Amino acid sequence: MTVPTRRRLCALTDLDDPGSAAFPLEDGSGLMLVRKAGAVFAYRNSCPHAGHPLDWVEGRFLDLERQFILCASHGASFLVESGLCVGGSCAGKKLESLPVSLEDGVVWLLPPQM
Repeated sequence: MTVPTRRRLCALTDLDDPGSAAFPLEDGSGLMLVRKAGAVFAYRNSCPHAGHPLDWVEGRFLDLERQFILCASHGASFLVESGLCVGGSCAGKKLESLPVSLEDGVVWLLPPQM
């Protein structure tokens, strides 16, 4: 059995504030990393309404004002801090949060809790 380990995603300075980036996951899906007001949030790059990736250009997840995560396919908007859908066809649903940590200016993806 393989023990999951943490994985380096990027340096914090690689992310604008506010800004976002995309990273592949080992299971073939993707991860979105969003930075806002100095904090970093990670979610699976999958729309809770339709199951497809949210970005229309790889790594671009924020609306024009860079206040909300936006689904490029149907325009649903999600709070950056919680992943809660506050507008659109999946209102009330949430993005799947993924555990990350910030250590010495590096963003790490943490293994899932067992």
